Amino acid sequence: MSHGRISSLGEKKLVSWIIKRARASFPDSELHGLGDDAALLDIGDEYLVLTSDLLLETRHFPDPSRPYEMGWKTVTANMSDLAAMGSKPEAFMLSMALPDLEEDFFSSLIDGVMDACTHYRAPLIGGDTNESDEIILSGMAAGRVRKDRVLLKSGARTGDLVAVTGPLGLGAAGTELILSGEKPAKNHEAAVESSLKPLAPVEDALRIAESGLASSATDISDGLVSELGEIMDSSRVGFRIFKEKIPVPREVFEIASIINRDPMELALYYGEDFELVITAGPDEMKELSGITGLHVIGEVTDSGIEMIDKDGRTYTLDVRGYEHLKGGVQ
Repeated sequence: MSHGRISSLGEKKLVSWIIKRARASFPDSELHGLGDDAALLDIGDEYLVLTSDLLLETRHFPDPSRPYEMGWKTVTANMSDLAAMGSKPEAFMLSMALPDLEEDFFSSLIDGVMDACTHYRAPLIGGDTNESDEIILSGMAAGRVRKDRVLLKSGARTGDLVAVTGPLGLGAAGTELILSGEKPAKNHEAAVESSLKPLAPVEDALRIAESGLASSATDISDGLVSELGEIMDSSRVGFRIFKEKIPVPREVFEIASIINRDPMELALYYGEDFELVITAGPDEMKELSGITGLHVIGEVTDSGIEMIDKDGRTYTLDVRGYEHLKGGVQ
């Protein structure tokens, strides 16, 4: 590393540097999952799947006056990583650094955590507490997946199709609407809910993994194009995306107009969607579409990421998305 600031690197380059250090420090160990959405520990016929996510009051919660949703989102962020690996959730741990909160506020936060753990069937089994000037919530989730069913970022092949498990841009639109101070219209409440109380597609992920039909997968927490870039690097492929096939709800366009934002920017780069993007061969994707709801948005190519609009015009998409340490979408 140079003698500059880590902000000049950003989160992804920093993580890559750490991974290289880890591999160099343990050259004789099989370090599974480094660079994927979660770590993998060999436990025989299965992998123990481990992940952690750190959320800060001032960075990750657009409305910190809603503690229940803060607790819920902390669990969901971790469950999304397990889903991306095709893993069945088994347990959750929570470490907290807290200011001197009102007891009712803290109780509501824990209610959110417990309800989310119940929803994902992952019991809270431990954690830690400390003091801080702001709320800092660090989750750790554990799950299990058969070795022959694990979903990885590597494995995509030229000629595969690419699909997402749900609509894109809702979480981003809801977050930006909250931050704008505009009062949400009744028909925009789903976007706000998607931002504050997201859902990880764990059941969809388990069906996809159990089928053995997907060639690669990751979650879309940092933006579609950024995550396609991750698969591109791991699989040494590219992507051709068709703009008209990207499932962007009407509400995203309406909210984007209100807050003066580009709706496709919200859908492609912002993140906060907690859906999955997967690849599979054409026949396999057809079979998968009968197993769970999917939106096919494009195909796997040799290199780069390009988008084609309804008039046949082609645009090269820069690989960027939400990135910590650089202050947002880069």
